[in-house]
Formats: sequence, structure tokens, C-alpha cells
Amino acid sequence: MRLFPENADAQLEFNKITGLLAAHCRSDHAKQKAIRLRIHTKKEFIRLELQQSYEYLQLFQHQQYFPNDHVFNLSKKLHLLKIPGAILSGEEIMEIRLLTESIEKIFRWFHAERIAAYPGLHSLLQETWYEKQIIEWIDQVLDERGQVRDHASPALKEIRQQLFKKRQELRKLFDRIVSRLNKQGFLAEIEESFLNGRRVVAVTAEQKRAIKGILHGESDSRKSAFIEPEETIELNNQIYELENAERKEVYRLLQLLTAQLSVHATLLQVYHEKLGEYDFIRAKAKLAQDYRGEYPQVEDRSFVRIVEARHPLLLLHNNKQEKPTTPITVTLEDSQRILLISGPNAGGKTVTMKTIGLLQLMVQSGLLVPVHPTSIFGIFKQLMIHIGDTQSIEFELSTYSSHLLHMKHFIEEGNGRTLFFIDELGSGSDPNLGGAFAEVILQELLKRHAIGVVTTHYLNLKLMAGKTPGIMNGAMAFDEKNLRPLYKLIVGKPGSSYTFAIAERIGMDPTLIQRARSLVDEDQYRLDKLLNRAEQDMRKIEQQSQALQQTLQLNEKLKRELQHTLEAEKHRQQVELLKEQNRMSFEKLTQLKDLERKIKQLLVEWRKAENKSKVMRQMDLILFNRGEKQAVSRIKKKVTSKFVETEGAVAVGLLVMMKTTLQVGEVLEIRGKKALVKIGQLPIQVALTDLVLVKKREEKE
Repeated sequence: MRLFPENADAQLEFNKITGLLAAHCRSDHAKQKAIRLRIHTKKEFIRLELQQSYEYLQLFQHQQYFPNDHVFNLSKKLHLLKIPGAILSGEEIMEIRLLTESIEKIFRWFHAERIAAYPGLHSLLQETWYEKQIIEWIDQVLDERGQVRDHASPALKEIRQQLFKKRQELRKLFDRIVSRLNKQGFLAEIEESFLNGRRVVAVTAEQKRAIKGILHGESDSRKSAFIEPEETIELNNQIYELENAERKEVYRLLQLLTAQLSVHATLLQVYHEKLGEYDFIRAKAKLAQDYRGEYPQVEDRSFVRIVEARHPLLLLHNNKQEKPTTPITVTLEDSQRILLISGPNAGGKTVTMKTIGLLQLMVQSGLLVPVHPTSIFGIFKQLMIHIGDTQSIEFELSTYSSHLLHMKHFIEEGNGRTLFFIDELGSGSDPNLGGAFAEVILQELLKRHAIGVVTTHYLNLKLMAGKTPGIMNGAMAFDEKNLRPLYKLIVGKPGSSYTFAIAERIGMDPTLIQRARSLVDEDQYRLDKLLNRAEQDMRKIEQQSQALQQTLQLNEKLKRELQHTLEAEKHRQQVELLKEQNRMSFEKLTQLKDLERKIKQLLVEWRKAENKSKVMRQMDLILFNRGEKQAVSRIKKKVTSKFVETEGAVAVGLLVMMKTTLQVGEVLEIRGKKALVKIGQLPIQVALTDLVLVKKREEKE
């Protein structure tokens, strides 16, 4: 992306973002890439980097492990592999082994399901492969501590066996010498030590001439002398020669191993870069985690639609202070290419403009941004910015001259793929003349199909935006009652500068404010007041709209809860109905089984009985319930002989008869749809529909 001026990214504080990103990097490769973060203009690069960052962020959110634990800064050591005759130490080769092992773990981590879930992260491995021969070569020569193995070569094995034997002989011989000298009282407190690679005894300075051997030195206090006994000189010489032979053989093996690994020097360099790339992606995900970055949509056209966007640096600062950050929502497209923001000073105009510009740079750099996921970012090939005082002493330019010089570049170089930002357009000159020239500049930028954001206090620009297609007004909300900015962007209407309201807020003399008002053109003052009133009305309408939306959401929630309750009640009733049906079915089944048992018993009796007619009568009673009907008939006849049914409502103190059992009792109490009836000595609760009003027959007669 082309930037104008060259420090445009710094003016938008993009360098602070790259600094935060570099702080999350662990490897030198990732840090260098973060500091020199590239701003892409190709859709496929932008989408891939955004996707990779988002996939790694998903790993953090789902607490999944990704095998890039180790940090590698092996550029110099890998460069040595390409130099003929170079040699790496055992520790350096073990670092190369760990590098290869780490890339192997990443290859193994990507099984079929993870390749489908994280295609962006897997794409880094598509042009490389894992070479297992590297680890095999290293393991044949070095152990896990980076020391050359005994069996790395037959010569080394023989040398170390001889060394072991000679050292054992020397140890036994030395033990005898130390024991002898100790009995003679010649030894110092240290007894024995190693000096210049030779095993020596420590004797008192007075006795150093009494012992045959080579004097290798004395202690700092001159109280002890270190002597190599004459008996051990030959063994020490042999051990010294064997140790030299061991060092030469180890050097030869390491040189040979380095030469073997140099065959894969280019591949190892690729491994190093891939792990650095994964560290860089991890850092981008960590940064996004700090400010809750999201993955927006990207389209290859000049278009900006940011929803609930927040300035990432301001968001991080406010989070530390436990303060809220007001989001902004803006759409810049073909029909509305330029947003003209007006409003009071310190109301957030410049911050809003910087937020849009910074987020655009971040997206085109592959960084997740603090916006709603439904946001859409276009792709711009150049970004122009003009913020703050641009007075140039070097070129003897005034503020306004420098301002016009920038505007000249904007007009000449602007096109349909340009995103521009101008702070205080037309400032630094006479309001009438500067305002007129500002209108011309906006018209020219509009003709060139550039997209951008402009801040101003000029009234003529607000009026122009209201009647010019392609330019829209925007205002920073201001609480006129409490005289404080709300840092909220309202798109679609111009804003007032609240000049006199802010003067009142800081406590300026009211008479001075009134004098200033009298000097202002009446129409302009009336228009400014009209803008104030319109802004306050818009705020009230927005608050009412939010309250209405909350009420609708609450009603919808209550509707869902009621529907859920009705469905639960309906389900409960169905369950109760099924239970009752099951109970009745069970009772019928029990009766049928009892009937079957009785019939079988009667069949047995019928076969045995001589009087078959008696058994048949019993069968008739069982099958047709004639006995039960006769019993009920007798009870009914008995009741009707004493009581007679009457008409009327059931009331306390009256006699009633139960329809099901034909029992008669006195009503003690009415309880809703039920009555408490005393039958005999026992009061029972009976439904009113199951009761019939009766009187004694004698009373009726």
C-alpha cells in the first residue's frame, strides 16, 4: 500500500500496534516480521493471514494445544551448515535436532480432522516435508546430552575403553600413594586434586622435597604444594595421550556429522522459517485476545462498513482504567463516499477518523480487529492522511500553505482505490475564503471517486454535505445539559460546535459570552441553535428507540416463556391422561385375569359335579354380573323405601345421596365444587356433581 505522507502509518499509531505485536513474539524471525509488518493489497494474502490468526485464536479459546513450545534463533548456526568444512558443537547440533523434532510434531498434529478445521495453519506446511533422516543421523552420533556416543566409531570406542582401564589403574595406584603419604603425615587438608589436567597430591609445603615427582604448583597461601608422584607420571602421560586422541576423534565425528547435515541445510532453513511463522501467527492471536479482535469480511473493492468498531489502543487503555469505550458504526460506499464529521472540540472527531484508518491498515496487514464480525472491509491501494499542524520551517511554508500542498497531492493522486483522511479541512485561513476552497477540494475528491473522512467546523461544508450526493454529514454527540462530550458518532446529520455552551462550561464571564453572541450573524446563530436542538431531539429519539427495542425484546422473551409454559402444561396433561388410561387398562386386565381364573376353576368343578345346573348358574353370575346387579338393585330398593329424591341446590344441613354408592348423609360444609358429607360417623369429601338432594319419605308424606 502506498502511504502519503511516508509517516502516515505513524500518524495513525500503526507503529504502536506493531510494537505490541512484537512484544508477543518469541523468536527473532517473528519479531522482525512484526516490526516490518507488511500492508497487503491482494485479497488472497489478506484473507489467508486473517484466517490463520483467527484459527490460532480459536485454539486459545478452545484451550487446544499446538506444538510450537520451543523458541529457535538458529539463523547463524544454520548459515554455518552451508559453509564447507564448518563444524558445529554437540549442543548446537542438538538444537537442530530439537528444531526437526518440533516440525515433526506439527506434521503429526495435523491429522485429517484438524486439516479440515484449520486449513489456514496447515497451508504453511504444503510446500515442505519432514525428513526423518536428520534425527537418525544425529542419534547415531550424539546422546540426549549432546555428547558423542562411545559407539559412534570403532576408534572412539577403543580409545574410551583404554581410557577407562588407565584411569582405573591410576585411581588404584593413587589410592595407595595417598594412603602411604597420609600415614607419614605429609598430606595437606585437600589431599589430592587435578592441575593442568594431571592428577596430583596436595602435601604440606615443608614436605614437598621429601616426595619424588613433578611439582605443578602451590596454593595461594603457600601452605600446600601440588606434586605429581613419580609412580603415576607414566600413567598420566598415557591418559593424556588417550584424551588427546579422544578429542581428535570427537572433532572428526562432529565435522563428519556437520557435513552430513549440510545436505539438508536449505530444508532446515525452511523449518526454521516455518516455526518462526507459527510464532508470528501465535503473536497475532495473542494481540487479538488482548482487545477481543474479530475476523471481519474482506471484499476486493473500495468499501468500508465497520459495525461497533473501537480504537484498539484506546480500548486497551480504557480496559486498564475500567472505563467503557464507545463504539462507532460507519458505512462508506459508492453512494456515500465521503463522511463529513462536525461537532465540538475534544468530542472525538479525530479519534473516530483515526479509528477507521487504523483498523483499515490492521485488516490489510492480516490482523484481527475489535469490530462486530458482520463488518466488511474493502481493499485500498493507497492511503492519504492530513492531521494536525503541518507547518514546515524547512520549506518556509505556513500552516495553510502546507495544508494546500497536501490537498494538491490528494487531488492529483486520488482515485477510486484511495482512502483519505483530512482533519479540519480549510483551517488556517479566512473562514469564508477557506470554507469556499474546502468545498472545491471536496468536490474534486468526489469526482475522483476517492473514499474518506473529513472533520470540520465550517458551516458551509455542513450545508454542502446536506445537498451533495456522495457526501454525508456526521456529528459527534454532545450532552448539552451536562456540557460534556459523549464520544458517539451520529451519521446523517451535521453537528454543532457548541462554542457558547463550552464557554459557559469552563466558567467564562456571561457578559463576554453575550457580547460574542451579539457579534455573530443572526442567521448563523439561529442555524447553530437549530443544529443543537436537532441533535438533542435525535438523542431523545434514539433513547426512545432503544427503550422501545428493549420493551419489544422483553415482550418477545415473555411470549417465549409463556409458550414454553403452555407447552409444558399440555405435556403434563397428556402424561396424566396416559397414566389414567394405563391405570384403567391395568384394572381391566386384572379383572380379566381374575375372571379367567374363576372360569377355569368352574370348569374343573363342572367336570367333577353331578349337579351341572348349579355350576351353570354360578357361571352365569360370573359372566353377566347378575349377582352384582341384583345386589345393587336391592340396595337401591332399600334406599328408595326410606328416601325420595327432591329438586334444589345442595346446601349445608340438607340430606344428600351419592350417585355411585347410594349412601345417604348430611352436608357439613361446601368447599368450592366439593362438599363435606357426614355418612355414618365418617365425614368424606364428595364432588357436588356426584350428589342428589333427598328427603325422608315420612316427611314428604
